[in-house]
Amino acid sequence: MHASAPFLLLISAPSGAGKTTIANALRTELGLHSPASRVALIREDDYYRDQSHLKFEQRLQTNYDHPAALEHSLLRDHLHELQQGAAVEIPSYDYTQHTRSDKTYTQAPVDVLILEGILLFSNAELLQLYDLRVFVHSPLEQCLQRRIARDTAERGRTHADVEAQFEACVVPMYHEYLHIWQQQADVVIDNTNFQPASTLALVRQKLALG
Repeated sequence: MHASAPFLLLISAPSGAGKTTIANALRTELGLHSPASRVALIREDDYYRDQSHLKFEQRLQTNYDHPAALEHSLLRDHLHELQQGAAVEIPSYDYTQHTRSDKTYTQAPVDVLILEGILLFSNAELLQLYDLRVFVHSPLEQCLQRRIARDTAERGRTHADVEAQFEACVVPMYHEYLHIWQQQADVVIDNTNFQPASTLALVRQKLALG
């Protein structure tokens, strides 16, 4: 596969469903099974909009589970540039300050590009770019418990804050958007019994690496 035309693998799921774990597992497996292929992972979270112009209290009101919170146009531009063989500067998001940080990282063109995020199905233009679309299903109660563990340990949140945001944002947005998007997925993974080999086999078949 030519480096200017990476295979684009989408992994989407509700917050706390385990999509990052699955994305990392697939990246590792692809690297092991196809060592000649360059594999990279881009996180949709890094494309949350800059909110530095807002007061901190205002930033706390952002619904991060709504498509409007993300700068998908920038992600689209970056994917187009990578497809053309150019490197891009990817932003990073500071979850403690609820805005973009000053840091970026350089992503060079690769053979396989894994994109993981909550709302990657929401942009019709982006959806046409993906070669394989994977949706990760997990019960919402399980998602909540994972999110509590993650956000209290890594993002300075309290148990009560996480639970309140989950009920106010995650659950309504799941019913409005995400459960419908499962129908557009090529593969639906039940994360209560995830086996990366089955998904990897589909990816390898499309890449003609297996």
